[in-house]
Amino acid sequence: MTISLYDISVKNYQQTLGAVGGFLEKGLAHCRERGLDPEAIVNTRLHPDMLPFRFQIHSVAHHSAGAIAALESGVFRPDRGLQTADYAALQSEIAEARKVLEKLTPEAVNSHEDGEVVFEAGELRRRFKAQNFVLSFSLPNFYFHAATAYDILRSLGVPIGKRDYMGSLRMES
Repeated sequence: MTISLYDISVKNYQQTLGAVGGFLEKGLAHCRERGLDPEAIVNTRLHPDMLPFRFQIHSVAHHSAGAIAALESGVFRPDRGLQTADYAALQSEIAEARKVLEKLTPEAVNSHEDGEVVFEAGELRRRFKAQNFVLSFSLPNFYFHAATAYDILRSLGVPIGKRDYMGSLRMES
């Protein structure tokens, strides 16, 4: 069985971005039902030394659509995102990442299979082959930030469960 760069990246990003969009919507509904301000969520942290919900959601977009852009450009840099993003802006960022990925073709993504991506953070430089960038860096970060955002919402009482995190499974018909 052969699995392509498109299969290991875009298809996984799309599934989880759909789930994140769904649990963001459930978070907003939870706030409306209880008369809570959804803006209080954007700065919520699981622990004082962890980055806030806003950063977690931004990172989900950055490690998906941004990772594909890195396959094309050959460079990936950390991005702190909008420091003042509100809940609606976070929802829009996830929707935009989904739109970017929907436009991609397998041929376009797979054309970067032999490429390299350099991770740059200040003076730090790390070189990856495209597949290793996705499998050992991008996807683990992507899932970490998606799970952390999910956990923040759960910790605030949003009624979401594992199915919400999993999103639409790609089952055989």
